[in-house]
Amino acid sequence: MKKGWKIGTGMMLASFLALAGCGSSENSSGSTGEESSDSGSSEKTYTIGVNQIVEHPSLDSALEGFQAALKEKGLEVEYDVQIAQGDQNNSQTIATNFAGDNVDLIFANSTPSAQSALNATQDIPIVFTSVTDPIGGGLVKSFEEPGANITGTTDTHPDAIPNTVKFIADNVEGTKVGMIYNSGEQNSVAQIDLVKKAMEGTDLEVVEASVSTSAEVKQATESLVGKVDSLYVITDNTVVSALESVIGVASDNDIPLFVGELDSVKRGGFAAYGFDYYDIGFEAGEMAASILTGEKEVSEVPVQYPQNLKLQINAKAAEDMGIEIKEEWKEEAEILE
Repeated sequence: MKKGWKIGTGMMLASFLALAGCGSSENSSGSTGEESSDSGSSEKTYTIGVNQIVEHPSLDSALEGFQAALKEKGLEVEYDVQIAQGDQNNSQTIATNFAGDNVDLIFANSTPSAQSALNATQDIPIVFTSVTDPIGGGLVKSFEEPGANITGTTDTHPDAIPNTVKFIADNVEGTKVGMIYNSGEQNSVAQIDLVKKAMEGTDLEVVEASVSTSAEVKQATESLVGKVDSLYVITDNTVVSALESVIGVASDNDIPLFVGELDSVKRGGFAAYGFDYYDIGFEAGEMAASILTGEKEVSEVPVQYPQNLKLQINAKAAEDMGIEIKEEWKEEAEILE
């Protein structure tokens, strides 16, 4: 059933198996040791353990940005990249192994990865990214004074969720917003709470569908058909790793699909108000470089929000979901054809 839309001018849109001894392991910029750049180099070769909860384009892009920053800084680095395949127990094993190996630094790519690292060591520096709520997740005391051995970049811009909610409230006919998420991810629970808070004073209502694995995502999405007027996928690692399942259901049923990151727009989400994960990974890499070289102590490096925010709209996804692209959008959005 087609969903009615009314778009106003000037609106903005807000957007593993890695067990000890048998995990996936890579070195350096994706595969083998990282070469230092021409812009100065250190005689020391640093070892960085990368703990990433799952593989999907946004987290992979953050890792690429992290490695690029360290290369640009001229540091010679060997990476031990471990993917937890969405399993918190595997993530904890990975972190514990890194602590036992006494790596120079742990790069924790996601909230569960950072929590595992902090549980494993209070001494080895930890730099995280792709973390939505560092304070609520028990990682840092505050953005300004994060703690003795941990800091990083968050993947939530303060305006993203409120702007998305406002766009839906003003422009989508209907009040039910379907949200599929993993209730075991603190990152996701925090975002659901933010969405509900942003909906206060509107007629919008969240209709939840909880999953625990990516294999459950399609069925959970299908359970919302006929009950919701739009779908909103936040930066939930479990759901985003199976995003194509959500996109398929949304397209088949002409339900507009809002997403929480630009990589998800490229994959087929309708639109997001977001940023490139490469950028927050790069910013985390710059932090790691200053810590490894002794320029700064971890406790001296504040947690940082994303610096760049933009609106992207996927024209093909819009067509598949029964949404007409308006000319005025092009003044404020990057349209992916």
